Amino acid sequence: MNERLASLQDYPFTRLRALLADVTPNAELTPIALSLGEPKHAPPQLVVTRLADRALLQTDLATYPATRGSDELRNAIAAWLSTRFGVELSAETHILPVNGTREALFSFAQACLSGNDAHVMMPNPFYQIYEGAALLAGAQPYFVNNDPALGYQQDFASIDAEVWQQTELLYLCSPGNPTGQVMPLEQLKWLVEKAHQYDFVIAADECYAEIYPDDAHPPHSLLNACQALGDDSYQRCVVFHSLSKRSNLPGLRSGFVAGDATLMADYLQYRTYHGCALSAHHQAASALAWQDEEHVVANRALYREKFAAVEDILAPVLPLNQSDGGFYHWIPTPMDDTGFCRQLVATQNVMVLPGQFLARSVDGINPGSNHVRVAWVAPLAECIEAARRIRAFTESLT
Repeated sequence: MNERLASLQDYPFTRLRALLADVTPNAELTPIALSLGEPKHAPPQLVVTRLADRALLQTDLATYPATRGSDELRNAIAAWLSTRFGVELSAETHILPVNGTREALFSFAQACLSGNDAHVMMPNPFYQIYEGAALLAGAQPYFVNNDPALGYQQDFASIDAEVWQQTELLYLCSPGNPTGQVMPLEQLKWLVEKAHQYDFVIAADECYAEIYPDDAHPPHSLLNACQALGDDSYQRCVVFHSLSKRSNLPGLRSGFVAGDATLMADYLQYRTYHGCALSAHHQAASALAWQDEEHVVANRALYREKFAAVEDILAPVLPLNQSDGGFYHWIPTPMDDTGFCRQLVATQNVMVLPGQFLARSVDGINPGSNHVRVAWVAPLAECIEAARRIRAFTESLT
């Protein structure tokens, strides 16, 4: 087996199961799981209807899907990018549908990196796929801590020139998982200029970009930064978007990668060997999802209602950080985060994720320590009940 597999750490949810293995939940309370970022809202009916059409299913299943995606799907994605971000991309050369962005975030590194022990820069805490992708491609993760003093943004300006010179790939995540923080456009522009200066690629994970609190201030895309710099070729930049969060379709495993046409051509070549084309049936359903905004607006409204409700309950007892996007709260805890999670299950039967499981220690500091990630994905009533239980537990500590 590949010896690099030994460098992979257990996934956060594997560690959570081990952490709670000897904990007896409070049997008097119904369990509420807020640890996994798995959307629970209803998927759009137009997608369900298309997937359930047996006549079309027979046709779809009788053909090999195109790795580059159907014209219908790529055109739908290009139109959505134009409407949502005001950027114009070629459906022919700038866009590739993928079998879920988790797969694409991983495989893009395998196609992009030289294997020469280069740096892959990433936020810390982070989505674990970034680290695994770097390690299995023969690169070294370089963690940039999210700093509470900077509103949980990363201090890229403090990074030495030598580190930038060794960097081949930079993963961004905005809105952030787990912090919910949105990277300002000026910061994105600064990073694009760094990519040109030091010749590295930026891979921007924008999977939470359609869940945000203020319609007047939707999150920017890395593509907007390129546009603001006068680059409509999006050189050295790619973005990743998904239907999982936007459209409550995590089981469809459908997303896309878009950006630099040269990178997309090379990545397409890789994918023809990788053998990961999105099925024709799912491509057709995905095109419908990207063409419809009504269900996305309704989805945002549901999350806003939940955030408003739980913040009213929790703000008096916990220091809630304003979430600018996504469906998480990144909450500082009044005690060790693993102990907090264990006791919360034992006393209140509510499961959240210890922050240290989502981060790595750098110079003896784990920026996830003494934080928990709470995913408000359950129905409103469950979220309200969970918030009340978290408050009761927190109050019991004081």
